[in-house]
Amino acid sequence: MNDEIRNLGEFGLSVLREVGNIGAGHAATALSQLLHSEIQMNVPRVAVVSFDEISDVVGGSEQLVIGIFLRVEGEIPSSIFFLLETESAKRLVAGLVGDFASSEAEEFSEMEISALQEIGNILAGSYLSSLADFTKKELSPTPPAIAVDMAGAILSIGLIQLGPAADYALVVDTEFLQGEREIKGHFFLLPDPGSVQILFESLGVELG
Repeated sequence: MNDEIRNLGEFGLSVLREVGNIGAGHAATALSQLLHSEIQMNVPRVAVVSFDEISDVVGGSEQLVIGIFLRVEGEIPSSIFFLLETESAKRLVAGLVGDFASSEAEEFSEMEISALQEIGNILAGSYLSSLADFTKKELSPTPPAIAVDMAGAILSIGLIQLGPAADYALVVDTEFLQGEREIKGHFFLLPDPGSVQILFESLGVELG
């Protein structure tokens, strides 16, 4: 399906980086209000990776992560993953949940899970709003599903929906700064079969 993504040139990546940076700016404002803490975000890297490489981006298939998965409905159907290492996820919601935080780094309380789902909603909504502005297409996220598991397990469950027709994903590395604490996240956009051409034509990018 999306072998053409491999031929995405520097111009295409720069367009996606601009979309990501604007989305990150919107997300930072919304997260700062939610967490009552100044949040800064930037997008240092946009890349095309094969599905075999996705788990490597987050530290390997056995890396324990919080995975937030949702579908994009509308004119460019896609899937979105947002992955955070568990320690980063804990730091991100620590000030929000207070006494409802769990004591074990590997475990998450119900309040922490709820907070992370809301953060996933904000992030996805911000990125999709930015993408919709650029493409002039209608896009809307479904409610997010969330899991705590090894990266390989989370990704395999989500990717199985796309089947063998999809081979590559767009990764938007996202860095958070909460005060002096750095929190790294990885945002993956996986266009459905047939969506890739629509996406890039709408962005004014010609695929080779």
